[in-house]
Amino acid sequence: MKLKLGFLLFFIFQIGFINAQGSLDKLISKYNSHSIPYISVEELKMQSAKEKVFILDAREIEEFQVSHIANSIFVGYNNFSTEKVISNIKLKNAPIVVYCSLGIRSETISEKLKEAGYTNIKNLYGGIFEWKNKGYSVYDSSNKETQKVHAFSKHWSKYLTKGEKVYQL
Repeated sequence: MKLKLGFLLFFIFQIGFINAQGSLDKLISKYNSHSIPYISVEELKMQSAKEKVFILDAREIEEFQVSHIANSIFVGYNNFSTEKVISNIKLKNAPIVVYCSLGIRSETISEKLKEAGYTNIKNLYGGIFEWKNKGYSVYDSSNKETQKVHAFSKHWSKYLTKGEKVYQL
C-alpha cells in the first residue's frame, strides 16, 4: 500500500514538474524572439566552474539586493548602461550570461550587448527562478546564502517553485 501511495505521489509530482516546464517554455516563446542563444542553469553551473564567465543581472536593484547568483554583476534593466558594461568587460568575445527573473528582460539587455559588439552572449533560460528551482544557491546583498527570491509580481511568481517569495522590501 505504501509503495502504491509513494508511486502515486511521485507520478503527481512529475506531472506537475512537466506542466511547469511546459508553461515556462510557452512563456519564453510568447515573450522572446530567441535572438540570443539560451544556456540552461546546469550548463551555466558547469561552464562557470571551468572558466571565467561574466554573469550579468538584468533585474532592478531591489530584486538584486534580495538575492542574486554568486559573482553576478548588477547591470539593471530600466537604467541599463552599455558603457558601464564596456568599462568592466573589455574583451568583446568574453563569455557573458545575462539573467533576470525568467529570461525575458535579459533577452533585451543581451540584444543591447550584441549591438555593442559582444559576440559570446547567452540568455539564462528561466532566469534566477529556474536557478533556484533547480536547487542552486542565491545570495543576499551581504553575500550570505538566502532562500529569498524577489518574485517580481504575484503573476510571475507561479514560475518560482522553490525558495521564499519576496514581493516588496
